[in-house]
Amino acid sequence: MALQLPTSHQLHKHTVDKVKPDVFFWLLSSFDMIRGINMGQHWVNEEMTGCDLGDARLNQRLAVMLEALGDRPDKSLPTAFQDWANTKAAYRFFANENVSEDKILEGHFAASALRIQATDGPILILQDTTEFSFKRSSPEKIGFINESTGRKMKEGRHLKHTVCGLLMHASLAITTEGLPLGLTAAKFWTRNKFKGTEALKRKVNPTRVPIEQKESMRWLDNLQRSTELAGSPERCVHIGDRESDIFELFCLAQDLGTYFLIRSCVDRLAEEGGTTISQVMAETQVSGTHDIHFRDKRGNQQQATLSVKHAKMTVCPPIGKQKKYPKQKLGIIFAEEKNPPEGRSL
Repeated sequence: MALQLPTSHQLHKHTVDKVKPDVFFWLLSSFDMIRGINMGQHWVNEEMTGCDLGDARLNQRLAVMLEALGDRPDKSLPTAFQDWANTKAAYRFFANENVSEDKILEGHFAASALRIQATDGPILILQDTTEFSFKRSSPEKIGFINESTGRKMKEGRHLKHTVCGLLMHASLAITTEGLPLGLTAAKFWTRNKFKGTEALKRKVNPTRVPIEQKESMRWLDNLQRSTELAGSPERCVHIGDRESDIFELFCLAQDLGTYFLIRSCVDRLAEEGGTTISQVMAETQVSGTHDIHFRDKRGNQQQATLSVKHAKMTVCPPIGKQKKYPKQKLGIIFAEEKNPPEGRSL
């Protein structure tokens, strides 16, 4: 669980006056996935049923844009809209102060909820963060996402530059068979300043910073919004990578009555605090094996046999937060490849 957002980063919400067509192009073209789900001529109407931009003309323009970008999702805006009149109308749409990413996605979220309600069984909700980087003559109008290291200078130092762009954290609902049902939450933001988390860690203990002051709060926000949208917390399994190994997320899931599956990043204290998760699992018997198939970095087909352990145990909150959060009873799954072949290129 890395410290993502110090207060000095001055994170700001992506406001309408700073929204660029690049962002809306992604938002609109992303509906092509849902078009593939519906496979019908009325997919635009289905996605827009719960969308209201406050003006019938804006609603109609959005429908036209969705259909055009759905037909040509890999094209630039002028090519997708095919004539100057529609392209100009699209840019006027982008510039309208009544249009925001939240309002555009409102209808899609409502449609996702209906698709979830129409299915049976568990719903897997996948969370992850995406970075959009841009080259702009005035990057401050969009914002910054991180600091990149470039070529090495003559004096031995590496050239560094701040990357212009936006970040998006989205949650996608799918069935256990892999059928996508739509987005259930999405958050967009950018940074005015970025000093690097490594420099900050020398000054601040990340575990003692309130979660509300961290960029990591996005994981909790999306879990809560997705659970509320689905309407059946007992059916939801929220899945995330190592960044989502956040104790506050465990507590929130417990409060909401929902489930999660994350990849562990921290070897947390367990039971009464005198041991750790890894120490408990080291004493746990193997319950079986599981074969996985994958391609290595050269594209060659590979197979690995994993030994699998599982156990339920009490997991303790971070030392600096033990007075604030209760211990959690969690199920732990440990998978490890035994005797991997020599020379395998991952």
